[in-house]
Amino acid sequence: QVQLVESGGGLVQASGSLRLSCAASGRTFRRYAMGWFRQAPGKEREFVAAISWSGVSTYYADSMKGRFTISRDNAKSTLYLQMNSLKPEDTAVYYCAATENSYSDIGRLPMDYWGKGTLVTVSS
Repeated sequence: QVQLVESGGGLVQASGSLRLSCAASGRTFRRYAMGWFRQAPGKEREFVAAISWSGVSTYYADSMKGRFTISRDNAKSTLYLQMNSLKPEDTAVYYCAATENSYSDIGRLPMDYWGKGTLVTVSS
């Protein structure tokens, strides 16, 4: 069992930056690949970024490449998402999630654990 709690969401102007955090507890954090997802009102949840259990390997959805950076600090059991050059279309509830599978499966296969989300609102 893994518990995930996101934080860092809020209101930010377009072209601004925001850093999200996801604190994990329960089963060994280091052994889980992690990912960020987001969901805007009336839309399906979409994949944002993924990171391997070691933190060495990452990949991103095309629309996030060059703007978002996923990272993790296993000593602190915390996942991060640095978001730069934010756009109004980035407005959504952002969720962190964990899986026992490979980071490369994130976005294609179901995740095992989910946080409750943190709201990011980008104003124009």
